[in-house]
Amino acid sequence: MSDAAQPTAAEVRAAAEAVKTALDRHLAAVERRSGEDDPAVYDAFNQLAAAAEAYDELLYDRYDEVTPFEIPGADDSLPPYTGPEEPSALSVLIRRDYAVAEPQRLMAQARRVEAADEEGEGAAASGTVHGALGLLFGEFEPDEIASRHKEFGLEEGDSTLWVTAAEETAEPGEWLEAPFEQVDPQRVVCRFDVSAVFDDEFDDDLDADDEDLDADEEDLAADEEDLDTDLETDPEGDLDGEPDPDEDGEPARLGADRRGP
Repeated sequence: MSDAAQPTAAEVRAAAEAVKTALDRHLAAVERRSGEDDPAVYDAFNQLAAAAEAYDELLYDRYDEVTPFEIPGADDSLPPYTGPEEPSALSVLIRRDYAVAEPQRLMAQARRVEAADEEGEGAAASGTVHGALGLLFGEFEPDEIASRHKEFGLEEGDSTLWVTAAEETAEPGEWLEAPFEQVDPQRVVCRFDVSAVFDDEFDDDLDADDEDLDADEEDLAADEEDLDTDLETDPEGDLDGEPDPDEDGEPARLGADRRGP
């Protein structure tokens, strides 16, 4: 960056003062919080994050220095909650991803559904993956498919569940044409995500434990080899607590002679 475009020392100082002010506001909001999801705390947090990020950028541009603070990205957390404090209605949005791992198994399950259908509707539906999916999801509840997905030739991917608050329930048929277009993240009361991404750290811990166990087993095997070697070279050894005899056949003394008073 050229000198003309660099921020002035006064701008950097002002940004630092803004961080101090935002920090005081955040602490005050936390001390006065009315509950776990107090919107005032979220607002103060966002203001502090914005001030810290601005200061970090100016500090780097002016002095080529950085702060030790890491500002979480927008995707790392939900935005501040702005919905009703006491919602009288809820919407539950669920997404589950699957891979069609075994198409033949999927279609075989669909054929069983067809065979049990007395009316015989959709007789050719089970012959394609598209038709088989329609049959199975029409026959079984989504939760049952989630618990039995392997039976249906499916492989689980990521999943998420959002609970959003509303002032009142929607009118019948109001949102059916576009059910997922008007989701307001600021009305999400809670969410639950399941992904293989979250398993990586757990798997790393298991790998470390396995390595420690392998090392312990190697040490134990080495100790056993040393013991076997000692027994081979000195089968009568000192394992029984008796010293080896000397050249005259007398037991060798352990240390100095004992002398009485």
